[in-house]
Amino acid sequence: MDPNLLYWRSQGQSFFSRLRIWCNLLDPSSLLASDAEIQKARSLLVSGEKPNEEVSSKLNSPHCSSVHADSGAVIPTVFRPPGTVAQMFFVCLFFLLQSYSAGFNYTNRNSSSEQGQKPSLKQALLVVGAVAYATCAGAVPQIVIHRLGISAVPLQVFFRSILPIPLSAALASFNMYTIRSEESENGIQVFDSKGNPVGISKAAGEKAVRDTALSRAALLGTTAAVPNLLFFFLTRLFQRNSLLATPVRHMSAAIVLGLMIPVSFSLFPQLGTIERENLEKELQDAAVDGHLFYHRGL
Repeated sequence: MDPNLLYWRSQGQSFFSRLRIWCNLLDPSSLLASDAEIQKARSLLVSGEKPNEEVSSKLNSPHCSSVHADSGAVIPTVFRPPGTVAQMFFVCLFFLLQSYSAGFNYTNRNSSSEQGQKPSLKQALLVVGAVAYATCAGAVPQIVIHRLGISAVPLQVFFRSILPIPLSAALASFNMYTIRSEESENGIQVFDSKGNPVGISKAAGEKAVRDTALSRAALLGTTAAVPNLLFFFLTRLFQRNSLLATPVRHMSAAIVLGLMIPVSFSLFPQLGTIERENLEKELQDAAVDGHLFYHRGL
């Protein structure tokens, strides 16, 4: 019988026995074991010998979750149960962030050209597509690291600390542009200096979406940048106290996000202006003061 199955049988068949085993096997630290170490531990188990203390402490009995019970092949790191938990947790967090962003962007859009209309199927597909695409793209750095087994420090620094900064900013803009694309396509209401509506402008819609997308990029780009910079400058501290790294990174991200929300909302005026020369020809005559106004959205 395969050593994996023998291990499970030796540990008992009750629910609580299985629960205790899985709590042990899902320890993310077992992902640090290399394929060679896993194969060595497996060969020792097959021969009836006991792995030495160093190997046992590092592997933490991962032969049950790191080796396929039928083929005996070592399962790729990203698809081992501990890796699945870590990856799914990260993906779920990113999915929740992108879902909330999509809902916020849609709710706070300029809907002046949609009065009396029900949400279209196209808009629903845009929301679902934006969330799905942004979630997958946001998980790329982590997937690349685990999928390719990158161990070189410079590459890990690039994928963990550098790439997420422009990626977060780009995906925030993408989310905004996609969710509010109908404002650019259909236009939004513009007003004169007295507050009287003078028509629907696609140029104003494009400007409103562009400005808001830039503010959203600043929000999430800065939120991603500051914790990584802080981690870089405090590397020596975290090397001596490795347990501080994750809490400090998460707490600093939460603080920066909270501080950047009002800053990003204030980058552009809520009541935007568009110059006469940037308006459609049929609306230029209404801009007697040289410009018209519009509600930018949030």
